Amino acid sequence: MGDAVPSSLKRLMSEFEKLPGIGPRSAERLAFHVLKSDADTALGLAKAIRDVKEQVRHCRICYNLTESDPCTICGDPRRDQTQVFVVEQPKDVLMLESTGLIRGVYHVLLGHIAPLDGIEPGDLTLGALHDRVKAGGVSEVVISTNPTMEGEGTALHIKSLLAPTGVRVTQLARGLPTGSQLEYASRAVLQDAIEGRREF
Repeated sequence: MGDAVPSSLKRLMSEFEKLPGIGPRSAERLAFHVLKSDADTALGLAKAIRDVKEQVRHCRICYNLTESDPCTICGDPRRDQTQVFVVEQPKDVLMLESTGLIRGVYHVLLGHIAPLDGIEPGDLTLGALHDRVKAGGVSEVVISTNPTMEGEGTALHIKSLLAPTGVRVTQLARGLPTGSQLEYASRAVLQDAIEGRREF
């Protein structure tokens, strides 16, 4: 592009290109879209990015994303606090919530065990999950990790970690095909998996 493009526009393209799935051409299109947008729209995007970085944090109880602490799910008295669904990522909470079938609460691991990628049990929120169960008040832990090799390995680790506590440990039924991700499952598949959960 040389000197034909102002440096601030080049910088914007460069920042967009850092986003996952965005190549040079897409970054260029996005940058020119922002440039052509009215000031309120463009600055609204900038404010939304700043707000999400400044205001969103992890819930001290479940580690889901929230602007309040505890999050609205953990703080909801209508929720069954005795049933904890363990998921890998906050986006998995969104998927399970979209079914309208969950009456319990969540625990977000913030990943899965993957030794080849350098992710060990201590890198996840497993210690907090163990402490939560050990403190009492939890009667069932529903392992809702993704049906992938890493997800299954993480599920087995959770089962062995919680075994001494005596808590009931179940796992979502595999209406979820092996190798898939929760975020891509339909409501019907998730409903079958939730209702058909089994002892683990």
